[in-house]
Amino acid sequence: MDFDKLGDVMRRLSLEAGDKIMEIYNGPDFEVKTKSDESPVTVADEAADAIISAGLRAAFPDVTLVTEEQAATHGQTASTFLIVDPLDGTKEFVHRRGDFTVNIAYVVDGVPVRGVVYAPAKGRLFYTRPDGQSVEETGDFAKDTAGPTTPIKVSSPDNTALMVVASKSHRDQATDDYINKYAVKDMKSAGSSLKFCLIATGEADIYPRVGRTMEWDTAAGHAVLTGAGGHVVRFDNHEILGYGKVGFANPFFIAYAPGVELKQA
Repeated sequence: MDFDKLGDVMRRLSLEAGDKIMEIYNGPDFEVKTKSDESPVTVADEAADAIISAGLRAAFPDVTLVTEEQAATHGQTASTFLIVDPLDGTKEFVHRRGDFTVNIAYVVDGVPVRGVVYAPAKGRLFYTRPDGQSVEETGDFAKDTAGPTTPIKVSSPDNTALMVVASKSHRDQATDDYINKYAVKDMKSAGSSLKFCLIATGEADIYPRVGRTMEWDTAAGHAVLTGAGGHVVRFDNHEILGYGKVGFANPFFIAYAPGVELKQA
């Protein structure tokens, strides 16, 4: 894989998809449909998916593509592939809360090695450079020219005063019970894959997820966090979270800065 080309393509497609999402977000009311798994989907999910999948297939025709909005791609078996969630945080989008993201990742031998996470309503863009280092870009997000970037790095956590980030839409008692095993200084709520990025920038130390997710929900954020020095492990045995699983479903997991002393479930 040409990582320079991959980075340019993923960045540009995420920005183009973000433009389309914001056009719908700022427009008149849109229809919200319900998928077979009871999750919501909007015209924005579908429009963003069309932009990204067409662009990736044109640029990398020989690479397997898995995308949330195309059920036909979910039956594939691959260890190296591109994986897309065109609009993660649809509930945040529907309620116009802003915490939604565009996610594109490249997985090699089950490991997300490159990714982009773009939060268009928040004006935050995170991605892995061709060398694997994660950065946050600022500026006007021109499609063909990257603006100023700042390398990002996980925190050096204080285990007597941890910063925890958890889901806005999926908090439950099991999550709270696990968080209560730690000495917590402060708690943030964030939607979508932004939670991974808050750990990658050092704004939070740990994100436990005791709930259903799919690989397209996590791969891009996982790649960005890895490129900033962080880890994502299974909740049950603390082994590295792998990708390319049957049906692309994740177990529960913990994303964290390495200095966090992980507790057993």
